[in-house]
Amino acid sequence: MPHINIKMYPGKPEEAKQSLADKIMVLAQEELGCPMEALSVSIQEVAPESWNEAVADVIPGDAVVAGEMWRVK
Repeated sequence: MPHINIKMYPGKPEEAKQSLADKIMVLAQEELGCPMEALSVSIQEVAPESWNEAVADVIPGDAVVAGEMWRVK
């Protein structure tokens, strides 16, 4: 606990994804006060043409705690 799942478009370099995950791990540990070994981060790449169906239509609006859910127009 907790597990943080990041969904994003494909195409970012592996180094950028690893850096993002590492920074989120540190921030989560600081903010939540849980041990680092209790944290995990995953990154799922979702193609733009699948975004609404796989992400925007699945995650309830009240689960989004920062920003707004991006929808492909």
